[in-house]
Amino acid sequence: MKIATFNINGIKARAEALPRWLDETQPDIVLLQEIKSVDENFPREMFEERGYNVETHGQKSFNGVAILSKLPLEDVSRGLPGDDEDEQARWIEATVIGKQALRICGLYLPNGNPAPGPKYDYKLAWMERLYRRARDLMASEEVALMAGDYNIIPQAEDAARPDAWREDALFRPESRAAFRKILNLGFTEAFRARTQGPGHYSFWDYQAGAWNKNDGIRIDHFLLTPQAADLMRDCQIDSAVRGHEKPSDHVPVWVDLDL
Repeated sequence: MKIATFNINGIKARAEALPRWLDETQPDIVLLQEIKSVDENFPREMFEERGYNVETHGQKSFNGVAILSKLPLEDVSRGLPGDDEDEQARWIEATVIGKQALRICGLYLPNGNPAPGPKYDYKLAWMERLYRRARDLMASEEVALMAGDYNIIPQAEDAARPDAWREDALFRPESRAAFRKILNLGFTEAFRARTQGPGHYSFWDYQAGAWNKNDGIRIDHFLLTPQAADLMRDCQIDSAVRGHEKPSDHVPVWVDLDL
C-alpha cells in the first residue's frame, strides 16, 4: 500500500499538477494539506473519477486537510482533540481496511511565525495536543501513522542552510523538543529510518531561486507506530515534482507498507 502526504498549497492552484501526479504515481492513499477550500467547493469529482474516496476538513482560503483513498474509509474524524474552540482545519483521521486495518492521521501543523509571539504559543499548544493524541495511538497498539506538513526541521542536516533558520519557529529548540517528545513515545520517523545524511528536502521557497539552488528544508514527515513500522518497505521524497509546471512549494513524501 503506497501512502503519500502532499502539501499542495491550494487545490485551485494545483488543479492540473495534482491530477497529473496522481496519474503518474498511482498512490493508494493521499493525505493533502493546505487545500484552502471549504468542503462544498472541493473538486471531489476530479478524484472520484480516478477511483478515490474523498474526505475533507476544509476552511475558506486557509489551511484545510483531506484524504484521498482507493480503499473505503471508516470512522472519519475531523479536528485535533483537546481544544473545542480551535477553528483551524488542520487534522483529519480515518481507518483504511487493506489486509488489515490502518489508522491514518493527516495533519498540517501550525507554522508558528513570528516567534516568539501568539502564533508560536499556538504552535506549541497544538503540539502538546498532538502529543496526547499520539500517546493514545501508541497505547491502542494499532497499525497507525501520523503524516503531513509538520512545519518542523528536526535536525540541522534537514536544512541546506541551518544557520538561516535558527530563530525560525520551524527550527527553534522548543519546536524540535516538542517533536522529539512525540518521537520518544516510540514512533519511527519513516524517511530517516531508510535514508541518512544531508541534502534531502521536501520544501523549497518560491523566492530567491531556492529550488535551483537546492536551498530546501525537510518538514513533511511520516511517524509510524511500531506496528506500522514493522510493515514498512520503503519511504521516499518525490523531489522532482518541484521542478514541474506550476508546482507547490512542497513535494510529496510517500511510504510503502505491506498492507
